[in-house]
Amino acid sequence: MNEVYDSYAQYYDLLYKDKDYISEVNYLVSHITKDAPKAKHILELGCGTGAHAEHLARMGYRVHGIDMSEKMLVSAEKRKEGLPSEIANRLSFGLGDIRSIRTGKIYDVVISLFHVMSYQLSDSDLIGAFDTAQTHLSQGGLFLYDFWYDQSVLTQRPEVRVKRLEDDNIKVTRIAEPVIHLNTNIVDVNYTVFINNKSTGKIDQINETHKMRYFSLSELQCYWESVFKDCITLGWMTDCPPNSLIWAGFQKLKRI
Repeated sequence: MNEVYDSYAQYYDLLYKDKDYISEVNYLVSHITKDAPKAKHILELGCGTGAHAEHLARMGYRVHGIDMSEKMLVSAEKRKEGLPSEIANRLSFGLGDIRSIRTGKIYDVVISLFHVMSYQLSDSDLIGAFDTAQTHLSQGGLFLYDFWYDQSVLTQRPEVRVKRLEDDNIKVTRIAEPVIHLNTNIVDVNYTVFINNKSTGKIDQINETHKMRYFSLSELQCYWESVFKDCITLGWMTDCPPNSLIWAGFQKLKRI
């Protein structure tokens, strides 16, 4: 899977340049300040190129980001190098698998965003990710994550989408062709990506498949209930319960 993310890294930030990271971080912080107002240290599982981590650091948190893609982490380190020292000093990144990584440190909050938990396809994958979260949390610490919510996936159904974007160096066309597997609760998102180098005219083609698992709330509870409590479930970026119109769910768990 890390090979997929390594190829993904070269156009990741361009692809999501219109993603509102600031609003997403503000949403997270609203939950953190409500339930863990003294929190200072955050572990991010699946940090990508470090955009969420950067904005959390700008708000005063110390963030350690973990990712399994070396190329994603190279981009995260470049992001860090471009920041003022007082912000950059609150950021660190490391290579690791969220199912098994152990940093040797304890954090006030663990986060996992952009559907990283839905990349955990098997039961053992998911158990490992929850175990990593609880192992790194102080007693009463928070685990915040989003996920593909089954009611919205089954109601809306994934559809073919084409996205075109460019910057000064490259032009990217990405075609997403999803296939849903109802018996396993997994969607294969098959991407065909064309990357046009503007300076050379060379066009590279990348074929990727991102397998995404969607969850019911009762299914997730089976994995977290032995080590977490006080679960709050909402539609992502809302203050409302999840529903079939909101693709992503969001859960806030407190470590026992």
